[in-house]
Amino acid sequence: MKTNNEKGRMLCIIIGAYLIAKAVLNMVIGGGFSLSDMLIAVGLTCAMLTGIKFVNYGVAAVLVLIAAIHLPANISNISSNWLYLIEGIADIGCAVLLCVHSDIKEHFTNSININN
Repeated sequence: MKTNNEKGRMLCIIIGAYLIAKAVLNMVIGGGFSLSDMLIAVGLTCAMLTGIKFVNYGVAAVLVLIAAIHLPANISNISSNWLYLIEGIADIGCAVLLCVHSDIKEHFTNSININN
């Protein structure tokens, strides 16, 4: 799919790589394979690479939702969950980038054309 901003696409690739690396790290730390976490990470990455309008806001919403769901447990036992708290902060940072960075917003200007 075409991209309207190479820098924005590269930033989306970096965010996607972070999401996949985070899923792998959580599998290593958690001691088991989580297909759902990996599918979510790969799905969000693929969605970002399309550059379709408003997908950036959907991905940002998912990232904030995941961080918000896990926030109470991460704060309640911060001494042993500090890595997960850092992940949550990084998720929110990625969500903010997806919503406000001009290059990323320009990358998400493709439309769905079902006539081709």
